[in-house]
Amino acid sequence: MTREIVAEKVGSVSVPNVVVHRSADVLAKAVAARIITRLVDIQSARGSASIVLTGGTVGIATLAAIADTPARDAVDWRRLDVWWGDERFLPSGDKERNETGAREALLDHVDVDPERVHVMRGPDSGMTAEESAESYAAELRAAARPEDHGPVPSFDVMLLGMGPDAHVASLFPGMPALYDTRSVVAVHGSPKPPPTRISLTLPSIQAAREVWLVAAGEEKSGAVRLSLSHSGPVQVPAAGARGRGRTLFLLDRAAAAKIPPELGRPASP
Repeated sequence: MTREIVAEKVGSVSVPNVVVHRSADVLAKAVAARIITRLVDIQSARGSASIVLTGGTVGIATLAAIADTPARDAVDWRRLDVWWGDERFLPSGDKERNETGAREALLDHVDVDPERVHVMRGPDSGMTAEESAESYAAELRAAARPEDHGPVPSFDVMLLGMGPDAHVASLFPGMPALYDTRSVVAVHGSPKPPPTRISLTLPSIQAAREVWLVAAGEEKSGAVRLSLSHSGPVQVPAAGARGRGRTLFLLDRAAAAKIPPELGRPASP
């Protein structure tokens, strides 16, 4: 059974809708199906589409679920721009890199255009973390169109995981990156290893047309509750992760366990 909590859009602000699935496995498969459907719809309407990927257990499981379904062939992978919300500042091919996990789970199994897979460079590129962030920011600027009204593209779908501390991308509670107005920053002293990372900032996240936060497990339930409350994004970064047109919290039952009932109503299974 899937439970959906429905919200309204208030003014120009995207208020989250919450969709709850019975388990982490079902969640990953459901998000995979949702991604395929959304990308096909966007490509049918505009010809090409863009997606921002995330790492983490559920994020990579979702990509693997896309690879495992024949429906993946409905997507024109050659007309898809692939970005990342953050990356561990580690050498190319390192197992801890989000890029490595995404390639192994999905990208190596579909016909993506290598020129449209936009990776955040690691130390083996000869760049410092700051130079890598600046390079990615320049790539984002080059991809932005006049109608995007900013230094980053209006990403069609941005996938974000969420930590038990409510961090998203590599934006951790109370850290300087949360005050940064640049599009991409180097993060040092991350409380979660490795300590050095590259991350999109909240302004870049908020430029996306749709932001989908995906979380599973009881350890995420407190963060989910705070992220759906009136908490500020400096202490609860996920509370600032909102899309311009739509925001989805895609959860399993355990992660949704502490959501107050007043936030919505159960939908039909």
